[in-house]
Amino acid sequence: MNQRSYPVPQMEPPLSPRETLPTMDDLPSEDQEESGLPDEFHDLQPQLLSATLRLSGYAKDQIFTGTDLNLYYDVRQPQWYKRPDWFLVVGVPRLYDGTDLRSSYVIWQEGVDPFVVVELLSPGTEKEDLGDYADLGEGSGLGTPASSCSTDAAPIEGKGQGTRALPPRKWEVYEQVLRVPYYIVFSRYTNRVRFFQLTGGRYQEQALDPSRPRLWIPELGVGVGRWQGAFEGVTRHWLRWYDDQGNWIPTDAERATQAETQLRQVALNLLQQGMTVEQVSQLTGLALEQVQGMGNG
Repeated sequence: MNQRSYPVPQMEPPLSPRETLPTMDDLPSEDQEESGLPDEFHDLQPQLLSATLRLSGYAKDQIFTGTDLNLYYDVRQPQWYKRPDWFLVVGVPRLYDGTDLRSSYVIWQEGVDPFVVVELLSPGTEKEDLGDYADLGEGSGLGTPASSCSTDAAPIEGKGQGTRALPPRKWEVYEQVLRVPYYIVFSRYTNRVRFFQLTGGRYQEQALDPSRPRLWIPELGVGVGRWQGAFEGVTRHWLRWYDDQGNWIPTDAERATQAETQLRQVALNLLQQGMTVEQVSQLTGLALEQVQGMGNG
């Protein structure tokens, strides 16, 4: 842990926020008082989103996806953070400073805000995730879960010693502070997905086909939608990315399976055309035993 004291006193010429404010090393994601992920779905769904993301407009080393990672967003309140279930940043190095894995994402260090945020609804966070604060108390910050923000806030200027500033809630941070262009919420309990796009400074919910909910993101050249299928041995509804032809983008494992299936079909066709097992094995690279099994099938 970096033991440097912050904020660092200014010098002449003035130092940048990157040099004077807390860094990723000072603001990690680990919190000993947090209980961890709420369920296995919150682990698997972000994996599928990352595994199917293919952006032709950006090099792989200029794309970062964060999962359950603290996102520090306010240079004036450097201890405040939100913790999206999944978020995407484009135009930023995959590794921190091009060399290290991130332990958190610190806006004033990175200089690039998230482009997409996904929240997976849970009974305890659903109202906050959807910006419904009627039952959470009045005033910005009241009712915000401990896993979403730090409560160690500085006194509000002009309100007297001991008065604490309260951090804004998720919706306010994503919409008004970070101005994330696309905000997506998905419930594993109802399988309902809702898409919000930043329009005129406010989130506008996008109309969807309930039976086939999809949202095309032209800036990225991909879309995201609800898909039903098996991932990591679990068959259910998931969020995943699709291409400009409307096809679901496969994971690396799915690509390998597809390639093997195609190769086996080529081998079978060659056998049916009269080639020997040895010839087919040599042409396709398949083992003799595999080709023989096709011939006996």
